[in-house]
Amino acid sequence: MAKLTLAFIAEQLNAQLVGDATALISAVGTLEEATSHQISFLSNSKYRKFLQSTQAGAVLIKADDQSYCPVNALIVNDPYVAFAKIAQLLDSTPAAAYGRGQNIVIDPSASVPDSVVIGPNVVISAGAVIGENVQIGAGCFIGENVLIADGCKIWPNVTFYHGVKLGKNCLVHSGAVIGADGFGFANERGRWLKIPQVGTVIIGDDTEVGANTTIDRGALGDTVIGKNVILDNQVQIAHNVQIGDHTAIAGCTVVAGSTKIGRYCIIGGACAINGHMEICDGVQITGMSMIIKSITEKGIYSSGTPASTNLEWRKNSVRFRQLDQMYQKLRELEQQMAALSLPPSKDE
Repeated sequence: MAKLTLAFIAEQLNAQLVGDATALISAVGTLEEATSHQISFLSNSKYRKFLQSTQAGAVLIKADDQSYCPVNALIVNDPYVAFAKIAQLLDSTPAAAYGRGQNIVIDPSASVPDSVVIGPNVVISAGAVIGENVQIGAGCFIGENVLIADGCKIWPNVTFYHGVKLGKNCLVHSGAVIGADGFGFANERGRWLKIPQVGTVIIGDDTEVGANTTIDRGALGDTVIGKNVILDNQVQIAHNVQIGDHTAIAGCTVVAGSTKIGRYCIIGGACAINGHMEICDGVQITGMSMIIKSITEKGIYSSGTPASTNLEWRKNSVRFRQLDQMYQKLRELEQQMAALSLPPSKDE
């Protein structure tokens, strides 16, 4: 377990230290539960009540909160970002694999450096190229001609179909399937004819793919995920989708085929995004939204209906079905009011 002095932490964060520079920190924790060897943070002043009673060894805070802090303090501009950086330094998550496990199958034509650690029951197919210091968890399947760049961490039971390319320092969680066929079919008089999906999936550096997320291969071109993209658990990315750098998509969201999503977008959970559309850079979409047309201006977009009591919901659902009827009545009333307000004729 790593132990860092507050002096070292302050140097790493370029923070102002108020307190004991020699104090040792070995873990992170919440304001309410942290102990003397843990570091916590306060990024929202409404939680200041927890700061005043914290037992943490140190707290990352803004300058405005220093007078409320009873323990060692590290003053930074953004406590949450600083907390993330220190959490990385103190990360105790185990490796996805150690050494080389049993029942590994590596095709002779595959390139697998000695620095790669591999769990048991892994299959690495012909022509695959694995970079340096990659971790491959138990039960993974790596298809033909897959490229996995340096420093990637792949948790157990991940499947890479043929030809997939994964950039440097990516993290792929268990159950993810990358490069399966897209939903491409033609209908001939009621019978579905499969269209072979001959593209692949290309994923940029520093991207994270959540557990049980699926990314389909391109039909003709490629499905492309940019750099430093975050895909949460159970996200579905269809064929030929393009996602720009630094975009984040929360769990259970579905992106239909050939949609282009820009850079620095944030998409909430359980959204449904229609196919063959474009979403520009910097868009935020709140959870449960359905996007049925392109978004061309940066901003926040919503369509999900917040929950209400069952009685309210039943009343409103009835009213919603009556909406067109109510509109027609309102239009008739407007026409009647307009007729009553006509100016007098010349004959009067």
